[in-house]
Amino acid sequence: MCGISGIFSPHRPYKGPLPRHLGVMNELLRHRGPDGEGVWEHPDGRVGFGHRRLSIIDLDHGAQPMHDSVSKNVIVQNGEIYNYVELREELGVDQFKTTSDTEAILAGYRHWGRDCVNHLRGMFAFALWDEKQQELFCARDRFGIKPFYYAVIEGTFYFASEVKALVPFLPEVEPDPLAFRDYLDFQLCLEGKTLFKGVQELQPGHTLVVRRDGSHEVKRYWEVYYDLDWKHTGRYFEERLRELVEDSLRVHLRADVPVGSYVSGGVDSGIVAAIAARMQPDHEFLGFNGKFAEAPVYDESPYARALAKRSGFTLHEQTFTAADFADSIRDVIYHLDYPVAGPGSFPQYHVSKLAAKHRKVVLGGQGGDEIFGGYVRYLIAYFERCIKGAIEGTMDKGDFVVTYESIIPNLRLLEGYKPLLKTFWKEGLFGPIDERYYRLINRAPSMKDEILWDELPSDYSPFDSFKKIFLGKNVGHESYFDLMTHFDFKTLLPALLQVEDRMSMAHGLESRVPFLDHPIVEFAATMPANIKFQEGALKRVLINAHRDELPQEILDRKDKAGFPVPLNQWIKGELREFVGDIFATGRARQRRYFNHDAIERAISGESQFGRKVWGLLSLELWYQTFVDDAPRFRALLD
Repeated sequence: MCGISGIFSPHRPYKGPLPRHLGVMNELLRHRGPDGEGVWEHPDGRVGFGHRRLSIIDLDHGAQPMHDSVSKNVIVQNGEIYNYVELREELGVDQFKTTSDTEAILAGYRHWGRDCVNHLRGMFAFALWDEKQQELFCARDRFGIKPFYYAVIEGTFYFASEVKALVPFLPEVEPDPLAFRDYLDFQLCLEGKTLFKGVQELQPGHTLVVRRDGSHEVKRYWEVYYDLDWKHTGRYFEERLRELVEDSLRVHLRADVPVGSYVSGGVDSGIVAAIAARMQPDHEFLGFNGKFAEAPVYDESPYARALAKRSGFTLHEQTFTAADFADSIRDVIYHLDYPVAGPGSFPQYHVSKLAAKHRKVVLGGQGGDEIFGGYVRYLIAYFERCIKGAIEGTMDKGDFVVTYESIIPNLRLLEGYKPLLKTFWKEGLFGPIDERYYRLINRAPSMKDEILWDELPSDYSPFDSFKKIFLGKNVGHESYFDLMTHFDFKTLLPALLQVEDRMSMAHGLESRVPFLDHPIVEFAATMPANIKFQEGALKRVLINAHRDELPQEILDRKDKAGFPVPLNQWIKGELREFVGDIFATGRARQRRYFNHDAIERAISGESQFGRKVWGLLSLELWYQTFVDDAPRFRALLD
């Protein structure tokens, strides 16, 4: 786990002091790799790499940039290649000088060329200088666990693990209007856009080649296909899934340092922590949990304790306060680079800080909801379809996997979602499924007063981008459940992984996500929706496959809701002045897209779990941190 950066000037030697500029990028990524750093410059002065190291595997010999003495290729990599042991055996152990997983990529590229990415099992983002072809080959893992950002400025290609390392080189720092529009709808950006104008994100499962003539090409190398297996029973899928999860945990525990786990109190992190603790009987396995004292709904520690007791590991807990939020929220936004998803990044930042005091590697449960269907909104959307099917007598159509009658027992899960149901149904029922799901997840209508919509581009529709992903050719359109989970897998999951990566790496902590192992994801895509979502039970296959790993308290839960934060309670009380002051600064009141009179009213009227004020607050802090303070970043080059 590391921070990588680089500069490639295809046509002529780089115009600036290359080692110094790489050093600046390294410094801005210091938190990602506190154990060491390296810089490499090509003799012709056109290309160079920077690297910050967090030592996890081959502590003594894994330094980067790493050179291939045979091909003269050079690589910088961020992440872990979990099958590096098997790759060494396949390619020939005698070809290796270290036991580093990074060297396995160099050897794989020498053997397979660009196809090496299809042989890698893990989380990674890397850039490899091909000395023979005089070109740069870059790749990102299948799910976007590890980040890779790039910008082309006056013909020079810059890349880095975090956008902040690119900011000093940007000619101007301002929001990308199309990405801004995406953010208002989804609180994330689609199709590789970022809030920074001129900065792109290499999308998950893609490679990028920058050629010697300066042209570059982006290609997809992996896709998940929903080729459904109608031959097997639910029991088969449960047993096979258990085997795959066990195998994933086996390789995810490969490290030369002790490993711990986030333990939220839910199913996903509970399964990961329980299996990992069982697989490490000779080590002191540790779990980490964060909570709030405002109300039971914000405190999931009793469930985490029940799991720790059952699995026999020590649980470290920490309670977070409004004062913690005020003290750290600017740091949270700085480390995020740009805001995504909800306020869960704040407690994640602090749980990671807690974990980093005891471990260098932690496991997490990210991916379970998107792969196996764990969000309550799926139940909301399907409930509407069931009502429509019951009225029209079309329950036997392919897009219905549960009947109206069988879904009723699970509707208790919707008890806390009545405000969302009212909003969802306010403007009609029973429309096309793409329009209905977009309506369910679209957050823009809640900001109709706070945003000056006339200032935004009128020739771009986030719905068009949404529909292209939602109705992708790789997923069958007969299953509403698969369409919904697929969209979240392609969009929400990378956003959550951004939070996972940034909040852990802010403290020099490596976070691993065992559910995001491509054999698991590809297998889950073969499960028919009537098995994954039988009788409207969320994550049914995953839970059934691992019932014996979880305490009854977790199995009986009906109230799991992500990482709930009492933010809106705080901003109406002890944080009212703090939040008000953020929006009251001179520059804040001049933001092009903000209606500040409406924002002040919104602060007082936000609902308990509403995310409008969070979305606006995050944007304003992003402006202050990166746009207003851009001269500070540029000064680092002087």
